[in-house]
Amino acid sequence: MLERLRPSVSELSSLLARLAPAERLAELRRALTGRIVFTHGFGVEGQLVFHWLCEQDLDIDVVTLDTGRLFPETYALWAGTERRYGRRIHAIYPERAALEAMVARYGIDGFYDSKQARHACCGARKVRPLDAALGDAEAWITGARADQSDVRRDAGLIAVDDSRGILKVNPLFDWTREKVLDAIAAADVPINALHAQGYVSIGCAPCTRAIAPGEPERNGRWWWETNGAKECGLHLPRARRRELAGCG
Repeated sequence: MLERLRPSVSELSSLLARLAPAERLAELRRALTGRIVFTHGFGVEGQLVFHWLCEQDLDIDVVTLDTGRLFPETYALWAGTERRYGRRIHAIYPERAALEAMVARYGIDGFYDSKQARHACCGARKVRPLDAALGDAEAWITGARADQSDVRRDAGLIAVDDSRGILKVNPLFDWTREKVLDAIAAADVPINALHAQGYVSIGCAPCTRAIAPGEPERNGRWWWETNGAKECGLHLPRARRRELAGCG
């Protein structure tokens, strides 16, 4: 499958780069014949992408990874977003056996104790469920932006995800957070109530805090870790995910 995808990457990238993000989504759907999956994390980027998908009635599957540790405000936004747009967002849950084994080994809040435990938790609650969600997909859409972190800057607008054998498309790659918020306000798109309390990048409740003005937005995630990329592993190559899973 990778050999079939590679020739289309540069062509698609050149085409999508000339378009606005909403148009990129529509063009991607026209260009590909297989299943396309958008993973929605209920951040401002995801809410805007979901708005565009609904506005254009695009045949793109929308899934979210329900880790079981999300904020009540995130669940409220999820329900409100479905009511607003009249479209279900499909929940993907962790495998019971994997979750039970992880908690038995590290404890329910063991992620505070070591980076190995934290990556094991992210692996069971997010990475493995994502792999299952993308199993038969031709392309994966995310809300990643280049200015969020060095890892995401390296992702590009479109690339082949070698570890999963699919195209990975980041339609907001070249947008800033300010531009996203302007578009959100113009379209009256609902957002998480926590944003008004200083929460910028919102993930699982135990692993997310508000940030001070001027702090990098990823500082609110896994703030007790003082070095390394602030990533759960979803956007990392397989080799890097394995390296993190084995770190102490």
